[in-house]
Amino acid sequence: MKNSKFYVKTPLKERLINFTKGLLFWRGRKKGMIHTRNITLNDLRAVFFPKDFYEKYKYLGSVPWNTEGAIFKAMEPLVTFMDYKAKPKYCPRWVLRFLHLFGSDNSIVRVRNRVLYNLKQYLTKSIQLTDYKTKWKHYDLRISVYGTDQIQNLADAIEHKFYDDGSREDLANRIKILDPNTKYTKGSLQSDLKKELNRLEDINETIESYE
Repeated sequence: MKNSKFYVKTPLKERLINFTKGLLFWRGRKKGMIHTRNITLNDLRAVFFPKDFYEKYKYLGSVPWNTEGAIFKAMEPLVTFMDYKAKPKYCPRWVLRFLHLFGSDNSIVRVRNRVLYNLKQYLTKSIQLTDYKTKWKHYDLRISVYGTDQIQNLADAIEHKFYDDGSREDLANRIKILDPNTKYTKGSLQSDLKKELNRLEDINETIESYE
């Protein structure tokens, strides 16, 4: 901190050297436990010519790379909305990818070049997709974001919808096992599904007790 009595100002020459190294030198550097990765030609290609959804939006953070499956379908609207909120109208998206690469090694935890990192944070208003994962169930999606209230509300809504749809599908499948001719499907109300599953399990337990 500049206000600390222990603060020692870094000489301008040293700051310029560090900035140049972080920008121009593609090889990673290591100092103690802190290290940066080597930047490859493929990294540069992805900045200017992204080939998929992940490469296009990865400046936002932990963007889904697998475009197949239910999780991607759930996360896609969130990522595109975050991009809409994060990218200034006057700023090409490749600039943000460039700053993300040379500023933080395409990482959400590293800082390769403080000046470029801070510039990217300023342009994007620090909007970031920190993490997404399923926890206790395959439909228990947890999303961590940093952004506006609208972004957080959308993430919460996606979590709730993903859990509700997955839970109803799970209940319907369990009912189908006990009663192959059931009229209940994953489109039924969750309360009706739970009630029907409890009824069938009670009947099944009663039959087993007489055997």
